[in-house]
Amino acid sequence: QVQLVESGGGLVQAGGSLRLSCAASGRAAGSARMGWFRQTPGKEREFVASITWSSARTNYANFVKGRFTISRDNTKNTVYLQMNSLNPEDTAVYYCAADPYEDSSLRSWGQGTQVTVSS
Repeated sequence: QVQLVESGGGLVQAGGSLRLSCAASGRAAGSARMGWFRQTPGKEREFVASITWSSARTNYANFVKGRFTISRDNTKNTVYLQMNSLNPEDTAVYYCAADPYEDSSLRSWGQGTQVTVSS
C-alpha cells in the first residue's frame, strides 16, 4: 500500500506553467511506478504520464508530449509533473497514482489537485 499526497494545483493563464508534486509514503513507495492521470466532469479519468521507479522509462499521452515532463526524486519519494504551455483544455483534476512493483492491480490514488487554465 502506498499513500499519496498531491500539491501544486491552481489557476494559471493560458500559456503558463505549473508544477505538480506527489509525495509517496508506505513500504512500497520506493519501488513503485508512478504516474499522473486527469479527469474532467462527465469524462473518464485519462492517462497523462508515467515514470518507472528507476526513472529509466517515461511514457506520455500524445496530447502532452513536448509540453509536460514527469520526473521523480527517490530520495524524497516524490514525483513531479512540470506542465508548460498550458491551455484551457488542460483544465482538470489531476491525480497521482502509484503501482507498487509496477503492478497496476495494486494501484493507489491520491486525492487529486485541481488545475484550472483560463483563456
